[in-house]
Amino acid sequence: MIDLARPGRVLIVAGSDSGGGAGIQADIKTVMALGGFATTAVTALTAQDTRGVHGVFAAPPDFVRLQMRCVLDDIGADAFKTGMLADTGVIEAVAEVFAGFADIPFVLDPVMVAKGGHALIAEGAVATLRALLMPLATLITPNVPEAEILAGMEITGQADQRRAVDRLMAMGVRAVLLKGGHLHGRVLTDVLATGDGVEVFTGLRIDTRSTHGTGCTMASAIATGLAQGWALGPAVRRAHAYVRSAILHAPGLGTGHGPLDHGAGWRMEG
Repeated sequence: MIDLARPGRVLIVAGSDSGGGAGIQADIKTVMALGGFATTAVTALTAQDTRGVHGVFAAPPDFVRLQMRCVLDDIGADAFKTGMLADTGVIEAVAEVFAGFADIPFVLDPVMVAKGGHALIAEGAVATLRALLMPLATLITPNVPEAEILAGMEITGQADQRRAVDRLMAMGVRAVLLKGGHLHGRVLTDVLATGDGVEVFTGLRIDTRSTHGTGCTMASAIATGLAQGWALGPAVRRAHAYVRSAILHAPGLGTGHGPLDHGAGWRMEG
């Protein structure tokens, strides 16, 4: 459902994807499709297509901080969403700014590896992400490989997903959506853990190569719901419906992992 009565301002802090399927480009498309208003602080430029990442040019932390301050001092925000934060300096800058806005919902997508396998975060920066940003987040949205790094354990099935979210919650995270798309099987399971308990989302795997940017899209869709005043559970449920529709309507572009159809939001019922 698109909420035109309350657009919702979402400040996105993430990297750019020149192929348009993930990163800032996917984030902006998602927020717009669900009726929100997107602002951005670009953390890095990537030379990227459906086959992979071919180069990265990182923005200096001070410039990332300046972009954020400019947006917040003038336009403001109703929710934050982060994606690619490539190094410790950028993470520290983002944490410094967000610490002054504890009342604004914050969706942290801990982007670590691109779909094609290219590392998108420095190895030493993971500890900084865990220490400085995770405690500020309203929700973190790791996929299985990311959750394995953050929780320090192997995840091979739903039982492991439940143990991993318990570990992450024990680290002081307020809520976790652990996405199961990287696990094998026809049925996919996402696990949402909050202070009120656990909710499990299941669905049949869609046979497609057009899955580039699903994580960015999911996190931005949730952030848009929170910016529009939705509670976390309904925001996650709408995001799941939106991402599924975007995959089903994917245009089939490129020769690798193709992009979604982010305009699918305009065709959602309700």
